[in-house]
Amino acid sequence: MRATSEGATRRPGLRLGGSWLGLVPFFAFALLFLFLPILYLATGAFQNAAGEFTLANFAELATPNLRAAYSLSVRLSLISAALGTITGVLLGYAVILGGLPRWVRPVFMTFSGVASNFAGIPLAFAFIATLGRIGLLTMVLRDVFGFNLYGAGFNLFSFWGVALTYLYFQMPLMLLIVAPALDGLKTEWREAAEILGASRRQYWLRVALPILMPSILGCFLLLFANAFGTLATVYALTGSRFAVVPIVLYQQIQGNVLYNPNLGYALAVGMVVIMAVSNTIYLVLRTRAERWRT
Repeated sequence: MRATSEGATRRPGLRLGGSWLGLVPFFAFALLFLFLPILYLATGAFQNAAGEFTLANFAELATPNLRAAYSLSVRLSLISAALGTITGVLLGYAVILGGLPRWVRPVFMTFSGVASNFAGIPLAFAFIATLGRIGLLTMVLRDVFGFNLYGAGFNLFSFWGVALTYLYFQMPLMLLIVAPALDGLKTEWREAAEILGASRRQYWLRVALPILMPSILGCFLLLFANAFGTLATVYALTGSRFAVVPIVLYQQIQGNVLYNPNLGYALAVGMVVIMAVSNTIYLVLRTRAERWRT
């Protein structure tokens, strides 16, 4: 009996040890590719080319060119996140709650999983081939419908053109992360609102949207962080003419003219701080939204 009881008391410990062992790869990758690089960046940001301690790198972030780069990145991220949030919520409502045939949802969710990861040079090439000055859609609109897209003021290589390009992966990402919140809307809440005399519009304005709002705002912040760190897409689309922070950082670390790695490290630390604040608020909002799922 004693041996049996000792074995029984040991088994939970062994299972716990095996469970923790499965987390070792995650912690190893997080340490090697997240925490150590951030520590390296933070150390380099407080050093000059000679390795001496300095605050000049962070002081230089206040110069007009770098302030403009941060402002451009923030505005582009906010606009693309807002467009992705609005269109993603509308798409999620149509796919999940719109009463469409059952095959529609898995098709859209599968496509969204692919499209949300389609970025960089392939995405830029796809938009140039479609909406460039001699792109397919541009030519069809001009030759078939007599509408000159670029003559009307559109420019794929402008601020709004880049925001439109970002929308390709922002909208499906929003659909993927807002779908659980839409699934969490209980039928009983709608039925209770209808029993109390609420119209469909009143139900959405006073019941559903207040419940969904923490999730929607959290998803918006996640889209903001996703757009803020994007480099390959905007670089392939506009080259170095569109000076967002990731491009300026790349020029400081790899460039031949603007080569100043320590200033690049300070730029990277600024990006890390902005994204850390965004993700922290997202986690707070997600915790608040999960209260309704219990």
